[in-house]
Amino acid sequence: MSNTGSSQASSNEVLHGEDLGHGNSPAAWTCVFIMMIGAIVSCIAFALANAPIFWAGLVVIAIGLVVGWAMRRAGYGVGGSKLKNQH
Repeated sequence: MSNTGSSQASSNEVLHGEDLGHGNSPAAWTCVFIMMIGAIVSCIAFALANAPIFWAGLVVIAIGLVVGWAMRRAGYGVGGSKLKNQH
């Protein structure tokens, strides 16, 4: 039988008291907004069977990821240097 009732926590468990921020930053919101536009474009193109526009929507999603990453590196992510409400 396995020992699942152990009271000791392993060293790789997540600490539930740690605040993760949940991505509430300009970088995260911009990334999600751009990716949402790309997803909407791709969904509509898929329904209309328009392959070039579908792929263009996927490119917009990839651009959203790059923009979010660049904004985070520039200090607009959670706890970034450009934000007034640093945690």
